[in-house]
Amino acid sequence: MGLLSGLIGLPLAPLRGVGWVLEQVVQEAERQYADPAPIHRELAELEADLLAGRITEEEFGLREDELLDRLEEITAGSGEDPAGPDGPVLQEGSQ
Repeated sequence: MGLLSGLIGLPLAPLRGVGWVLEQVVQEAERQYADPAPIHRELAELEADLLAGRITEEEFGLREDELLDRLEEITAGSGEDPAGPDGPVLQEGSQ
């Protein structure tokens, strides 16, 4: 019966392959989204832009808040320390 069910299921094999590929793509996207390293890099670039005068304090504050919120979301889900490898993350009013 195994041979018969294998032959009957053969036309569905490409669909199972596509399903596996989609699952791998979703897992990789989730892994990349949950990686805090790009957010730390963006925060450093943002601070450099502010110090170089390429953005205003207001733009800096808005973008920093977005990045810190995303970092908090990631670290809350993983149980990591939001300070990351470079030390504590400063938020408004915590200076």
